Amino acid sequence: MTRQRDKGTITINDIARMSGVSKKTVSRVINKSPSVGAKTRLLIENIIKDTGFVPNPQAQALAFRRSFLIALVYDNPSPQYIANIQRGVLKALEGTRYQLVLRPCDRAEPDYHENILSFVRQHNPFGLIFVPSVSEDTALTQKLKDKNCHFVRLASLDLGDPAHQIMTADAEGAKLAARHLAQLGHTKIGHIHGPELFQSTHERRAGFKAGLAEFGLNLEPELTVEGAYTFNSGVKCATTLLHGKERPTAIFAGNDEMAVGVYLAARKAGLQIPEDLSVVGFDDTPVVSRIWPPMTSVKFPIRDLGFDAAKLLINSDKLPPNERRTSPQIVELNLIIRESTSAPKSKML
Repeated sequence: MTRQRDKGTITINDIARMSGVSKKTVSRVINKSPSVGAKTRLLIENIIKDTGFVPNPQAQALAFRRSFLIALVYDNPSPQYIANIQRGVLKALEGTRYQLVLRPCDRAEPDYHENILSFVRQHNPFGLIFVPSVSEDTALTQKLKDKNCHFVRLASLDLGDPAHQIMTADAEGAKLAARHLAQLGHTKIGHIHGPELFQSTHERRAGFKAGLAEFGLNLEPELTVEGAYTFNSGVKCATTLLHGKERPTAIFAGNDEMAVGVYLAARKAGLQIPEDLSVVGFDDTPVVSRIWPPMTSVKFPIRDLGFDAAKLLINSDKLPPNERRTSPQIVELNLIIRESTSAPKSKML
């Protein structure tokens, strides 16, 4: 069959006329409805392929009474984290009609709830994916539930919302980091944690303290500093720790961005990693294997989380209530040991 128009102007009506079927039948094929016979389906699919026809997303949205936009809503200051979440979501959306849009926000703004609700009213997205710390805001998600808005929350603790949540075992991951450093013989261990607003900060700190306690060690207050999950805060916090009264022989940072900042602070202080200072990060982002020495880090499958969140979201309205999750999906973490950690000098003598 030869093309009768430029593919950019082909409409669903043209496909119906060429196929000798109704517009509704073509629509069913486009939307993968099982109610179309195999022979008719194949005919229509071949004509669509031959003509290069692309369904109009706006028309589809009107037909379904909602858009096919999935919004990633975040206030996370780590660009590596957000970029990897995006990649995972986009991978899950390949071959579907859904498109990803980004919606940054600031929980410190007094009208941030209204800004998110206004976005939902204006764009009528299919659903939203919330990452920490926005995901931990139950007051916001309750408002969205009241509007029958689909969403998925990524968080490090059970939010009591299993049908809409993927939970990460942050505390257990941090415990692995503590055990590793304690087993190497470190007793003076510093910790740079994230902002207090993030529940992941509390989970990772609690897990790290619990892991140290298994070896009779404490996380000393003077060796604990609050960062901002950013590189610059990692430099600043590590500088404070390395120039304190009791210099630590190891530092566990709450994410890789801050841990890379520790590297710079150590270099400026004339310290070698790991000979003078062992460093452990959290997330296992690509950067940790590209710096020298490669960094030990808790592997946090960020891309997989984005992928799973998108899949859970687009399938959320297909499950009857009795088949929805009664407990959150839990993602386990593990420690990837590299050359940034070793026994302290006192143990090597």
